[in-house]
Amino acid sequence: MVVDRLRASGATSVVDLGCGGGALLVRLAMHDQFQRIVGIDNDQRALAEAQASLQSLPADRRSVVELHYGSFASRDLLPEGVDAATLVETIEHIDPRYLSRVEQGLFRRLRPQTVLVTTPNRDYNTLLGLGADEVRHADHHFEWSREKFRRWAVGLAERHGYAVVFIDIGRVDPVCGGCTQMAHFTRDVCDAGNTHARLGG
Repeated sequence: MVVDRLRASGATSVVDLGCGGGALLVRLAMHDQFQRIVGIDNDQRALAEAQASLQSLPADRRSVVELHYGSFASRDLLPEGVDAATLVETIEHIDPRYLSRVEQGLFRRLRPQTVLVTTPNRDYNTLLGLGADEVRHADHHFEWSREKFRRWAVGLAERHGYAVVFIDIGRVDPVCGGCTQMAHFTRDVCDAGNTHARLGG
């Protein structure tokens, strides 16, 4: 789903914020469309795993991937001029006190044309046998309902001049929605002052 949307966006450069073990980096590198792929994570072990995963690629495709250690809330680590950014199952690992730093770095300074954010859908947790106060992973600071995720994403879009649509990922329940939820942000490069957001799929 993420790779398909990035390919359809026309992006040739992508930064994966919170790249973990590099699964998305490897999948992107398999497509010649992507000429620069940057992975950032603050876990050295995850970056070592990502580096090992990249060894499965041909040398010419490995060469388009960069790995960086540190917090992607840091101004110095954000690569300039990338077309797209992804946060795949990442925001729930961030202390909510620091989400504003991520917002400013990503949507104000970096301002890519496309941003994809995925996160667990708390509404679905009951189908996984979890209680109201339980989360799927001990490292998750929060898991948002569809309503809260949409409010957060629409607020970002309105503040920074993006449109946003929402997509269910994984098995979809007619009442609870998808196991995972995605916000797909698109910046209007022809009219940076045209701030708008919309709900949809």
